[in-house]
Amino acid sequence: MRRRTLLAGTGAAAGVVALGGWHRRRASGDPVIPGAPVGDERLERRFSAARGRTVDFYTAVPAGHGAGRGLPVLLVLHGGSTTAADFPRLGLGRFATDSVRRGNAPVVLAGATGDRLSWRPAGADDPQRMVHEEIPAWCAERGFDTSRLAVCGWSMGGYGALLLAQTFPGFVRAVAAFSPAVRPGDDVFAGAGALRGVPVGLWCGTDDGLLSEVRALERALPQPKAAGSYEEGRHNFGYWSTCLPAACDLAARSTRQPAVRVSGSGPGPGPR
Repeated sequence: MRRRTLLAGTGAAAGVVALGGWHRRRASGDPVIPGAPVGDERLERRFSAARGRTVDFYTAVPAGHGAGRGLPVLLVLHGGSTTAADFPRLGLGRFATDSVRRGNAPVVLAGATGDRLSWRPAGADDPQRMVHEEIPAWCAERGFDTSRLAVCGWSMGGYGALLLAQTFPGFVRAVAAFSPAVRPGDDVFAGAGALRGVPVGLWCGTDDGLLSEVRALERALPQPKAAGSYEEGRHNFGYWSTCLPAACDLAARSTRQPAVRVSGSGPGPGPR
């Protein structure tokens, strides 16, 4: 049976941090969370046939946009040290509202727990299929527009976000990867050409051991990156939280326009 927790207005997110504490927080690993209100934020338990287990499923609608019907979706893939159950304390609902307050079109954030499988199939456990098939279906049940999807992720989740876009061309309109756990010769490097036409954002802290690998990936992309930077920061959410606003900007730009439908065709599972 599905269980749902409504989180809006409960103060579930971690303490809001003023910009004056930005350097200290990102060094310590504590998230830097904007002072925007939380809208319709939910943490549910859903059974994933792709994973063969019940998982946490998180959604956050920007404040002022009701239940989010008709809004596009930014899929969020967590790293190895967090799960979707951590998203409220990381302030993701506040980032969704902050994006709108900064002038972007509204976008729903959505993600589920994929454990530590790098968002790839592992035997009968397939978190990538969960993201490709089940999360969009769960989002569609809520009335979100799953013809307009983007994806972001950090560390292991950044790798998974890039791999998702490569594996299923046309599924997402943009990819934002923070310190993706990539290395030359892996699947993401081998499939970099499949990202042609997809806006890709890449971020990595200058104190992160993955910096050289991320820079190498940028050189391997078939086109210049659409967003991203290499600034002071470590391999932690203190740094990744400072990248989230720019990732929301990229997602909002990329999903703003409705999907183009061919005359006589029915609705499809993703963008065309």
